[in-house]
Amino acid sequence: MNTMSIVIYIAVMAGVTYLIRMLPFTLFRKEIKSQFFRSFLYYVPYAVLSAMTIPSIFYATGNMVTAVIGTAVAVALAFFRQPLIVVALAASAAALLADVVMGYL
Repeated sequence: MNTMSIVIYIAVMAGVTYLIRMLPFTLFRKEIKSQFFRSFLYYVPYAVLSAMTIPSIFYATGNMVTAVIGTAVAVALAFFRQPLIVVALAASAAALLADVVMGYL
């Protein structure tokens, strides 16, 4: 991959990112009064983040069992409102420990 193609990729990503952030400001000049539409827009970032993250979670370890164990630990700790760093580290440790234990079985 040469330097020029990297520069083109970065320029395209910058342009797309700018358009995504700029278009709502230019298209919706008035305040959105529809309660349904406002609540819909409120949940869009969470839905998009979940749609991008959840599939990656289950294929990150290369073993579905260890991924499910790590996810279960993360969900349990998040349910009890633990800090994000605790959730992430504990889920990673649980997946690693499950992988080590499964190696011995």
